[in-house]
Amino acid sequence: MPAALIAIDQGTTSTRAIAFDAALQPLASAQQELRQIYPAPGEVEHDPEEIWAATVATVRVAIAKAGLAARDIAGIGITNQRETTVIWDRASGKPIHNAIVWQDRRTAALCEALRASGHEPEIAAKTGLLLDPYFSASKIAWLLDHVNGARALAQAGRLAFGTIDSFLLWRLTGGKVHATDATNAARTMLFDIGCGQWDEGLCRTFGVPPSSLPRVADCAGEFGVTAPELFGASIRILGMAGDQQAATIGQGCFKPGMMKSTYGTGCFALLNTGAERVASRNRLLTTIAYQLDGERTYALEGAIFIAGAAVQWLRDGLEIIAQASEADSLAERADPAEQVYLVPAFVGLGAPYWDAQARAAIFGLTRNSGSAELARAALEAIGYQTRDLFEAMHADWPMASGAATVLRVDGGMTASAVTMQFVADILASPVDRPVVMETTALGAAYLAGRAAGLCPDLDGFAGQWRLDRRFEPRMDASQRERKYSGWKDAVRRTLTAR
Repeated sequence: MPAALIAIDQGTTSTRAIAFDAALQPLASAQQELRQIYPAPGEVEHDPEEIWAATVATVRVAIAKAGLAARDIAGIGITNQRETTVIWDRASGKPIHNAIVWQDRRTAALCEALRASGHEPEIAAKTGLLLDPYFSASKIAWLLDHVNGARALAQAGRLAFGTIDSFLLWRLTGGKVHATDATNAARTMLFDIGCGQWDEGLCRTFGVPPSSLPRVADCAGEFGVTAPELFGASIRILGMAGDQQAATIGQGCFKPGMMKSTYGTGCFALLNTGAERVASRNRLLTTIAYQLDGERTYALEGAIFIAGAAVQWLRDGLEIIAQASEADSLAERADPAEQVYLVPAFVGLGAPYWDAQARAAIFGLTRNSGSAELARAALEAIGYQTRDLFEAMHADWPMASGAATVLRVDGGMTASAVTMQFVADILASPVDRPVVMETTALGAAYLAGRAAGLCPDLDGFAGQWRLDRRFEPRMDASQRERKYSGWKDAVRRTLTAR
């Protein structure tokens, strides 16, 4: 019986494939960086063909490095950057335009017009989302309106829309399957998360032909099989979830009140609310955490657009570090008497502010401020934004105050001990980093293994979670509140300035 699993983790800055054994221990991995395309200020695109080529290449390398063959693979799980939008021709399989990335802000004016027309309450009630360029629907509308002939082709049923998972599934199956899972569908702003169906009214609002949308399925199940020529034989595709939901699964956050935060390009915190669909009063998102056996589990989510990307800015924009790992040592040299704040609104501000027009700003500079103070400000901004989300979640769902006393973290930025310690300090809550850091890929592999009958149930899988390091808060309360008050003032000034 095949006893290995492959996780495809297609992220914002790279594409990875990881081979796992039946016990969900990683065997081998491969990774390729993804080129970022910036056509204009506030616009971000990816080349779907580059994503596809990297996906095939990394899967092949991971299989080979693990000493496996296609016949040894019980299933593939796919996890992906959410909201990023691709439209392709059904006949040729070729995209009609570059993918528009979740960070892209080109549809801010459309979202503002829809808000002014009174559409946001209906959208929020059905989707749990707020009107913002972040989500897929306005990106689809832009593509249909700006690519020559696209709208007519879409109306004729000749175009297919997908987030990255759908596009990869289509290509992996040789164009035989056009589907997505409930967690990715929930991020399009076209999906009613209460009844679990595409909403015709929302499709009309955004001018999206329903015929272009994929079938929606559970996160674990039969999605199709790969074309045999890709990997030497057909492999079943058995799992699918958006990256933040896959990380929630990988962290074993299956009980209401459990919370995880993923620190990658951005930062995304999810609080499991169980079968209860909590409507946010503090501008958080209500979303689907996962859907298994036809049952939806909901979550409150806070989305921060810039986390690790601020460290990339230190490296590539300011050129004050040569590699991301140098940020910690530079930040530790900062003068404690200096208090510099970076509000990293390079592509607007996410939760709980949701200001697409805001832009990054630095406050508190003195003649003594230098590269060390800027590095510390970039790392501390991650903690401040996390606290913004924590406070909003506790206000929205009082049960969280008693249950979510520990934050489980994952993602590349968790390697920064300085950042994780500051997160614990500013939250006044312990922060737990797991042994298996690749929780997003782990979640995708678990979904595939669950559908293949290799992996245990949710409780059994959660019991396998292991702690690597706990960061305990060390900052005294007065300093914590003084620093956070300064952050709130910096955000207020940023919003006022625009």
